[in-house]
Amino acid sequence: MTRLTTFFLLLFFVTNHVFSSVEVSQKEKSALIDLFISTNGEEWSASWDLNKPVHTWKGVELKDNHVVGINLFRNNLEGVLPESLGKLKYLTHLNLAFNSITGVLPKDIVKLKNLKVLRLEMNRIKGSLPLGIGQLQELQVFSMFNNFLSGSIPSTFGELKNLRELNLSSNNLKGLIPNSIGNLTKLEALGLFENNLEGSIPEEMGKLGELRELVLANNQLGGEIPSEFGQLASLKILQLQNNRFNSYKGLREMDTKQFLVFDTDEKTLNPKFNEIQLQRTRMADTKFEDVDENE
Repeated sequence: MTRLTTFFLLLFFVTNHVFSSVEVSQKEKSALIDLFISTNGEEWSASWDLNKPVHTWKGVELKDNHVVGINLFRNNLEGVLPESLGKLKYLTHLNLAFNSITGVLPKDIVKLKNLKVLRLEMNRIKGSLPLGIGQLQELQVFSMFNNFLSGSIPSTFGELKNLRELNLSSNNLKGLIPNSIGNLTKLEALGLFENNLEGSIPEEMGKLGELRELVLANNQLGGEIPSEFGQLASLKILQLQNNRFNSYKGLREMDTKQFLVFDTDEKTLNPKFNEIQLQRTRMADTKFEDVDENE
């Protein structure tokens, strides 16, 4: 081995060691370790070796020496989410869906100002949704279907102007659908299926010109379908069945040919809607089922 070769090998090992030792800050690494410990990391399907560099930990994405993504989808996480998650201020994607996470959402989760995608569906998370959710101005996807969330839907969701998907189906939410949902002009999918929501559908929902999927079935919604539904020209999937509507006025303002899926309580509808011959679908058959991705 020549002296020059020896020099370059030594340089490689030194550089590699320095890179490994400073690849993330101690604050961010500690937050990851907290997540590992609090969700029984030793029993994960794909565990982390805490003695190895962070960039080798499955599901952790780094950029410029910061944690920007965590994807531990269907990885047998059990336990609660640590408050220190809020210290991962560069995080843009968090996917912990299809696990057995319990407890409540950390209150500091609203400090993740760069977060674009939050997927926590198919867990056992309880408690209320954070009132400060409107602070997450970059958020594009918020999905927490099939948990045990309770309380009402905060009106501050209406501040998330970049939101494309909001799925809170199959929880224990109650109260009204906030009028502020009408502010989400980029929203493409809204799932509120199987909760205890009541009152009328807000007419402001007619402003959602990009909305393609609207699933409100299995609630206690009443009153009439607002005439503003006629403005939902992009809508392809509409499910309203098993509610308490007394008028379907708004549906008569819509083009029945636009739908791929149309499901509502037929016996109370104007006959022209009975002529729709489309394949019926369950909530789980839409895009909201089993998403193994960062987005």
